Amino acid sequence: MALRRHLRILAGRTNEPPLLPTVKAAFATSDRHRVDQHFGAANALLIYAVTAEQATMAEFAQFGALDRDGHEDKLAAKLALLRGCAVVYCQAVGGSAIQQLLALGVQPIRVDAGTAIAPLLADLQAALRGGDAPAWLNRVIARQRENDSADARFAAMEAEGWQE
Repeated sequence: MALRRHLRILAGRTNEPPLLPTVKAAFATSDRHRVDQHFGAANALLIYAVTAEQATMAEFAQFGALDRDGHEDKLAAKLALLRGCAVVYCQAVGGSAIQQLLALGVQPIRVDAGTAIAPLLADLQAALRGGDAPAWLNRVIARQRENDSADARFAAMEAEGWQE
């Protein structure tokens, strides 16, 4: 399976630190507005960068036509695209794909066919604002804080320099 088309939206960089927490959420969609695809057979994935204040489209990738059963290698391009994502919303997902997603740290969430993406983003933002966050989101936020703390320690060590 080959990636047919991949669009990445690059945001301008600033010297300001990013607002934390920020999570990446993916959606199996054919029209960029509704979740209407089975994960394994999805012909497109839409990825948003989500903070408590805003949700910004980060990437959109389209794939060729895929069968739902067999051909486990069809997931490789999708799994690679989802690295760094916290969650993927889809109409359905198979057991093997669930295991592979969880191994990457991506929480698969099944929603009804045709579920609009905008309310899912709003729910995720509400949880990031301190609402009733699900356990998987709390784990993502804790992991981000650990990584940020480690990055700060290494930056401080680098600033001190190395002397032998």
